[in-house]
Amino acid sequence: MPAVERKSKGQRVKEKDRRSKNASVTAAKGRGAEARGGRHEQRHPSAKSGAPKGKAGATPAPRAPDTTPQKPQRPAAQENTPARVIGPRSGEKPAETVPLILETVPTGGYHLIDSGDGEKLEQYGPYRIVRPEGQALWPKALPGAVWEKADAIFTGDTEEDGMGRWRFPREALGETWPMQLLDTDFLGRFTSFRHVGVFPEQLAHWSWMKDQVASAGRPLKVLNLFGYTGVASLIAAKAGAEVTHVDASKKAIGWARENQAMARAEKLPIRWICDDAMKFIQREERRGSRYDVILTDPPKFGRGPNGEVWQLFDHLAAMLDICREILSPDARGLVLTAYSIRASFYSIHELMRETMRGCGGRVESGELIIREGGLDGTAPGRALSTSLFSRWVPK
Repeated sequence: MPAVERKSKGQRVKEKDRRSKNASVTAAKGRGAEARGGRHEQRHPSAKSGAPKGKAGATPAPRAPDTTPQKPQRPAAQENTPARVIGPRSGEKPAETVPLILETVPTGGYHLIDSGDGEKLEQYGPYRIVRPEGQALWPKALPGAVWEKADAIFTGDTEEDGMGRWRFPREALGETWPMQLLDTDFLGRFTSFRHVGVFPEQLAHWSWMKDQVASAGRPLKVLNLFGYTGVASLIAAKAGAEVTHVDASKKAIGWARENQAMARAEKLPIRWICDDAMKFIQREERRGSRYDVILTDPPKFGRGPNGEVWQLFDHLAAMLDICREILSPDARGLVLTAYSIRASFYSIHELMRETMRGCGGRVESGELIIREGGLDGTAPGRALSTSLFSRWVPK
């Protein structure tokens, strides 16, 4: 008779505990995935497993209908916008200007004081603010005592959209504070993802847009896609434009309306629209709507209000193709800004030239930079690169 291994009572207890622990860990993982909102594949029983057992070839008796009330199923969230077929365009590509470096210089409402060692020290209205900055590879120019006098310091994830928290070394500050850029009042805001409600490097585009609106001799129609807190929309409207502002975030639209009130611009012609950007411009194309200036500042990844998925590398070409179709015959420009992507400005430059093939004009592409200004904003220092851009203009 073969030998049989017998386990002691202590071994049997340990094995039972181990099986119980493994089962608990598996259940906990399932609960964690569910809590994170993960979608799981639904497995349906096969005909073999679902049918009652019987003799081979026998026809199973019909089952009585299930009269149990069923919960209505929610419609699945749409994750992707319909694919757009982009055909070849005829005509010459626009002329080009590369590289074009657009610089934000110190203004009364904002300037970059210093940068270095992966951080930047900025002046936003009355406050000095320290935030992470991966592009600041060099050492800081100003002494540590200057940095230590900051009013707010962001701590936490150093990624562009990483979560974190603010520390206020001097005194506790409120969530918002008054700001002004290009004669437009709005609210600075301490957010949990290190941004402060405005991207000051965009001042170069906003100044260009303001000049286009002011010199047009007629009310220009401006479309601001991925419009965030609406500062660009307010600047355009105050200059005389009719503005359509689109963002998928209800919170961002709420902040934009607060900025409208802060700017005393409630009567200006601005449409605030909470919608998926791709869906909106597809509808505008079908309606035959036209715009004279289009600003688009898409994220690397995002979701629309109904679960639509935006992937910059997957959807950017289609978005620009639609934007071309909704430009007016006398359009003044199409502006694209791209943040935190692993690509050269030449990538979006060539995409913009192909998109605008046959339209004439010129495509200008390069980087947006902010130059250090020292404590008082009058001492030009190093240039900090912030984003890539490409801009089509008709002349």
